[in-house]
Amino acid sequence: MEVVIEKKRTRGKKIFIWSSSIVLLLVICTAIFLNIYTLKSVPKIDGTIKLEDLQRAVRVKRDSKGVPHIKAENAHDLYFSQGYVQAQDRLFQMDLSRRQASGMLSEVVGEAAVDRDKLFRTLGLRRAAEASVSQYDGEAKDALQSFADGVNAFIREAKEEKKLPVEFTILGYEPAEWSIVDTLTIGKYMAFDLGGHWHGQAFRYWALKNLPKEQANELFPTYPKDAPRLLAELENTNVNVAQSFAKTIIPPEFNGSNNWVISGEKSASGKPILADDPHLSLATPSIWYQSKLEMKDLNVSGVIFAGVPGVILGHNDKIAWGVTNTGPDVQDLYIEKRNPNNENEFLYNDKWEKATVVDESIKVKGGKTIPYNVTVTRHGPVISEFADKGKEKTKTVFALKWTALEPSAELKAVLNMNKAKDWNEFETALQDFHTPTQNFVFASNDGTIAYKANGNIPVRKKGDGSLPVPGWTDEYEWEGYIPYDQLPKVINPKQGFISTANNKIVDDNYPYHISNTWAQPYRQMRIQEFLQEKEKYTVKDLEELQMDQKNLYGKEFTPIFLKELNKASLHEVEKEGVKQLTKWNFYDSKDDAAPLIFHLLMKEISNTLFSKEIPKDVMELFEGKSQVVDELIRKEVAGEKSTWFTKYGGFTKVVHTSYENVMKKLQKEYGPDVTEWKWGDYHQLAFTHPISKSSSMLALLAFNREKPVPIGGSQVTVQAASYGDNGIVNHGASWRFVIDTKDMSNGYHIVGPGQSGHFRSDWYHDQIDDWVNGTYHTTTLNTEGIEGKVLNLEPK
Repeated sequence: MEVVIEKKRTRGKKIFIWSSSIVLLLVICTAIFLNIYTLKSVPKIDGTIKLEDLQRAVRVKRDSKGVPHIKAENAHDLYFSQGYVQAQDRLFQMDLSRRQASGMLSEVVGEAAVDRDKLFRTLGLRRAAEASVSQYDGEAKDALQSFADGVNAFIREAKEEKKLPVEFTILGYEPAEWSIVDTLTIGKYMAFDLGGHWHGQAFRYWALKNLPKEQANELFPTYPKDAPRLLAELENTNVNVAQSFAKTIIPPEFNGSNNWVISGEKSASGKPILADDPHLSLATPSIWYQSKLEMKDLNVSGVIFAGVPGVILGHNDKIAWGVTNTGPDVQDLYIEKRNPNNENEFLYNDKWEKATVVDESIKVKGGKTIPYNVTVTRHGPVISEFADKGKEKTKTVFALKWTALEPSAELKAVLNMNKAKDWNEFETALQDFHTPTQNFVFASNDGTIAYKANGNIPVRKKGDGSLPVPGWTDEYEWEGYIPYDQLPKVINPKQGFISTANNKIVDDNYPYHISNTWAQPYRQMRIQEFLQEKEKYTVKDLEELQMDQKNLYGKEFTPIFLKELNKASLHEVEKEGVKQLTKWNFYDSKDDAAPLIFHLLMKEISNTLFSKEIPKDVMELFEGKSQVVDELIRKEVAGEKSTWFTKYGGFTKVVHTSYENVMKKLQKEYGPDVTEWKWGDYHQLAFTHPISKSSSMLALLAFNREKPVPIGGSQVTVQAASYGDNGIVNHGASWRFVIDTKDMSNGYHIVGPGQSGHFRSDWYHDQIDDWVNGTYHTTTLNTEGIEGKVLNLEPK
């Protein structure tokens, strides 16, 4: 019996060994296959490639961070090669970007994207891009076409040689040809991503309809002077905001930027120094693609959105420039009254006007097509029904008027900016840059520093952009835009520097309305504070400022909270929290407990005030919520009473309750020893791939190889690091740039997480540590002086 059992054991052991060996062999073979397959799509960066449509030979040299230095003999070849090289590095990102902006994601990812596609089909970014093609001619149109031809040359090559990026294989499709409209659609999407104010108008409309008058009024950034009469006109309208916008996408409120420029009088070199760090989504790959472009009469270096030619931010051999978002009110919601007898007619000046109905049927992966029509009134697309298609048409709707939906030619401006040699040429180029409105700072090696808020900003007959307006009358139409020569501008100011950080840019004497909702002022306050601390500054000083974590927001409000908390009866953990806040130096260091307590306390106060009365979907529309909370606190400190604090027991009670709740949550998460808590345990950076969460194969291939990294800073520090409810930092300085105009050859940059979109590339995530630590790398206009591999592109 024992012999039989032993034989069975031996046989079982052999079977297990054989089975394990087969599984191991399959795993090894699979790994080898995946290694070979995924390496195949990594771009060729040396040797020679022959391409049709090239006129002369082009040289592409990669520097140590993968930045292509493209040298051509003519404009056609330069932008053709830029298109080809961008597609080498970022084709999947480019395709995803045009699909998202066009409302065509469902074709490749399925029904999960239908609601998103409906929104972008409704907005009509692609329709606006199509209308913009006619605005281009000559050099700019040729550049667009050359760029598209270069992208298509790579797409054909990648298909023929079966080396498309692996994401295409995972999702099971191949990219279509690139077109001029694709590029212009991406440009229109950036106007969307950099925000607008329609959602704030919708929120305030909801507040006035659903909250007591005084509570609603306190949610306005400033109470509109004509509100009583305007509210009377809106009284008989009824748009269900919560239902209408339940599936909308709101650009992050903390999209912003910093920029500044100092004169030669304040710099150690005697020439102006410029710094810029646009705050956008932090993702893999970066929103920016860095390039250096050279041909006769052009030598320019900087960044551009993947899918677009030229350099939108950067420098040439004479000038440098950077931007922040101005954030003007360039959108209006018009309340339209529908004809009860014809759903496609709307009232205007006592007559029914026929709206345009656009067929925007949506193709879905698998062969299904979803019928979808967009209604466009004289003011713009009806955006309050995209989430409710199939339901009964409402009597009143919101239609969106927006500068970005009009034809425009921003790329003309970009190409002329690239060639400009002084402020006059640069400002002339800006005349074609209509949307999004940006704060441009400028420096040149002739010693000039300058600033201009540039773009189309509406002049309204009535209203101030804080509320929806009646669409059935001509009383609230736009009367054009702020004249170009009257847009805010500064040249060579006496103080020796210019800075912007999405702050209010004009005083109350400025004759035109720009906005009521500006970013919290603390980044701008810190920048100005820093730039007045010394007599002379260097590039290193300005790099240090871009990484600065001083929190002037905390400096203002922490003493207010401590005054209230010192009145309370606290247990030991809460007492230790107060100690940490009391000794805080007001820097958002990743290793300190105080920033963790402060930021979560501010968030908890907001939740205490608003979460019970404002539905979650409506809360998403609450523009300027942080600024509103700040003003309510200041009101209480000044001895006035806020209806919101009064409703929940008064200011002292709200602070005590919020603090108690925060400390309980933190104790549960990080333990009872407050001295061991760290801001960086909660506040962590992650550059995520756009489809990694929905693909187990992407997880297997480790597209997100990097674990979240603890970092300092916050949404109110110069080192911008904005975070979601889970503490993950997903917005911040998407590009950091500093240049001393005494040496126009060298600019100093960080592009997180890296230059490449291929996860097998050495340049995929190689700048994450640089981003966290503030380690800049140099990009030079002198390509011959760098080491790197060279790819020769030759006519076929």
